Amino acid sequence: MPNPFSLLADRWQPSAVIVRRAAFAALVMSVVIVVTGGAVRLTASGLGCSTWPRCTPESLTPTPEMGYYGIVEFTNRMLTYVLSAAVGWAILAARCHRPWRRSLTKLGWAQFWLVMSNAVLGGITVLTGLNPYTVALHMIAAMALVWVALLMWERSKEGDAPPKLAVARPIHQLSYVLVTVIGLLVAAGTLVTGAGHHPGTPRDNKIVPRIPLDYDRLAQFHADFAFISVGLAIAVIFVFAAVKAPQPARARAKELLAVLLLQGVLGFVQYFTDAPELMVGLHMFLATLTWIAALRIPLALRVREAEDTPEQLPTQAPQTAAV
Repeated sequence: MPNPFSLLADRWQPSAVIVRRAAFAALVMSVVIVVTGGAVRLTASGLGCSTWPRCTPESLTPTPEMGYYGIVEFTNRMLTYVLSAAVGWAILAARCHRPWRRSLTKLGWAQFWLVMSNAVLGGITVLTGLNPYTVALHMIAAMALVWVALLMWERSKEGDAPPKLAVARPIHQLSYVLVTVIGLLVAAGTLVTGAGHHPGTPRDNKIVPRIPLDYDRLAQFHADFAFISVGLAIAVIFVFAAVKAPQPARARAKELLAVLLLQGVLGFVQYFTDAPELMVGLHMFLATLTWIAALRIPLALRVREAEDTPEQLPTQAPQTAAV
């Protein structure tokens, strides 16, 4: 029986270029939502809306009494709808493209469910009074969204045949070790945030809980991971050169090292200048770019060709977010 997706696919068949652009738009919005979420915390607007899903118990939108903080928090909530629209466009473009690519559609639905779950997690963060652990989990979930969005964009430029490694398996596994270390580096950064100078409300607010660990030690722990990440990135560059890895992979490894070094300099300046808001925001943006740069490396170490036989169109729209 026809469904809305199949009916739309009968009338609109976007080109592969449109599918790639839709996937890229979803990726860009996933980065934007990370940056704007950080802006909410850095402007002390984390509790600008006192509850969720409404802004106040009596109002869906911020009231004049809530002032600047309410506007900032509510604006970030509204950007979730823009993100949802970008993800929806990516899903529809992938679903209506001929031949239909099931893998891309699944990645689109995975993004949708991540957006929905992260919205609920953001609500829990507000309802728990900016508990630092839920704030950290909120950030990690946003990075998971960036991961899936990047994967969809990269896959939109490939075929659906089984991947073939362009290097020996241990080299490919080394790239995943690098991704894991970068992921731990980002996670360690959320702990520093949880114990640091920007709880998400004005600094004289003593109600917001903080991670009960020494800030300086957490910052040192984070810096240690940064040193490990830089060392491993340098090692990967030399290994890729020695085994003559594909040029895109070698270029991406160098890009990761450049972003890591920039992050390291920024992190040290940030620490010794008492973490000014603008610098912390830039640090969060670069953290997202670091994560993206790391994830792109293993994707450049394998090749996917187009399948010989196009996949048949489904009779029903996919309902799961399996990747």
